[in-house]
Amino acid sequence: MTDPLQRVAALACWQGPVAPKPLSGGITNQNFLVDDGGAKYVVRLGGDIPVHQVMRFNELAASRAAHAAGISPEVVYNETGVLVLRFIEGKVLGEADVRDPANLARILPLLRACHRELPKHLRGPALIFWVFHVIRDYGHSLVAGKSRHLDRLPRLLEINETLEAAVGRIDLVFGHNDLLPANLIDDGERLWLIDWDYAGFNSPLFDLANLASNNQLEAKQETWLLRTYFGRPPDSDLWRRYNAMKCASLLRETFWSMVSEIHSDLDFDYVAYTAENLERFERAYGPLQKEFNAS
Repeated sequence: MTDPLQRVAALACWQGPVAPKPLSGGITNQNFLVDDGGAKYVVRLGGDIPVHQVMRFNELAASRAAHAAGISPEVVYNETGVLVLRFIEGKVLGEADVRDPANLARILPLLRACHRELPKHLRGPALIFWVFHVIRDYGHSLVAGKSRHLDRLPRLLEINETLEAAVGRIDLVFGHNDLLPANLIDDGERLWLIDWDYAGFNSPLFDLANLASNNQLEAKQETWLLRTYFGRPPDSDLWRRYNAMKCASLLRETFWSMVSEIHSDLDFDYVAYTAENLERFERAYGPLQKEFNAS
C-alpha cells in the first residue's frame, strides 16, 4: 500500500517537488498541507465510506458548487480518493467562537447561501441526507457489527421514530449537514464553510439544529437563529419541530461514533466521542420527552 505522504507528493497537479505535511483534526479523511511554489493547498485523502453514506462523487460536486456559490475554497484537482483545494489562511473556529453573537450573524448568511444558492451550481446526481434514515441504517450496521451498544439500540431507535414524526412535513433545501465548528474558517475578512462529506438535500431545520447542538448554543441564541432565518418569531410548533431535529442531530452524531468504533481505523478516540454525544443527546431529549408525554 502506498504511503499517504508519498501518494500526495506524487500527485500530477504539482508544479515541482513538494513536501506534504499532515494536518490534524480529520475524523473521516486524512488531510495534508502542501506548499507548491508558494501556493498552499489542502489535500484530502479518503474513499467512499458506505457505512456512513459518504460518497466522494457527492463531496466533489458539492465542493465545486459551494465554491461557485462563494462559500467554500476552490477545488483545483481531484482523482479517485483525492481532493485538492486551495488553502484558506485563517482561524479554524471553536465552539466558543461560534457562540459569539457577531460570528453567528456571519454564519447565518453562509447557511442561507448553502441552502438556496449552492443548488443553482450543482451538477450531476445529488444525495439526500435524511437523518432519521441515517440513524436507522446505523442501527443495522451496529447489529451486524455486534456493537457493544446493542442493549441501547431498541430504546434509541424507538426515540428516532418519535422524533421523525414530530418533525413532520419539511421544506427542502441543500444542506451542509455537518456544522462542527472546525468546518468554519475565519480568514480575517470573511467566513468560509468547508468539508462537504455529508452534503445533501435536507430540511433547513437540520442545519440550524446541527449548528446549535454541535456548538452548545444558548436558548436565546437559538431563538435569534430561528427568528432571523425564518423572518418571524418561532411559535410552539416550530420550536417542537426544531427541538426534535436537534435531538436527532445529537442522536445521529452518537450513532456515527458508535459505528466508527467498529469500522474506522483513524487515530481518534471514538469511545470518548460516543460518550460525550450520548450525554448531550440525553440532556437535550429529557425536556422534549416530557413534552411528548404531556401531549
